[in-house]
Amino acid sequence: MKEKRKLGLFLINMAVIFAFFFFGSEHTLISLINTVFYVGLIYVVAVLFMFTVKGGFFDGLVFGFRRYNHIMFKRKDYLEEWKKKPLPSESFNIRIYRLLQFQCYILLGGIIVLLIIYYCAR
Repeated sequence: MKEKRKLGLFLINMAVIFAFFFFGSEHTLISLINTVFYVGLIYVVAVLFMFTVKGGFFDGLVFGFRRYNHIMFKRKDYLEEWKKKPLPSESFNIRIYRLLQFQCYILLGGIIVLLIIYYCAR
């Protein structure tokens, strides 16, 4: 089941890359490399953001904003539920992170292969 998702997402990525490539103005190897890079860049940014969240970087910030909101608006919250809400690193979905990380590695490998083809063909 897990491999089906990885394969399905990979095929969707390839369909998006080839759609951008074929509907673009140029049909060269450079434009294909650029298209793979742009799609891969979106994944890299998403994975780096998720890595930062997973590490707990935003936990203090979120807790501070919740506390500030509680103090400034003086709600009659006797249970103080804002202290019990999960922080971003506690509600992190590791399966999505691993899936996106795998896609990053695959697209990075694809870029490297395309660059090798480009520079060997010169």
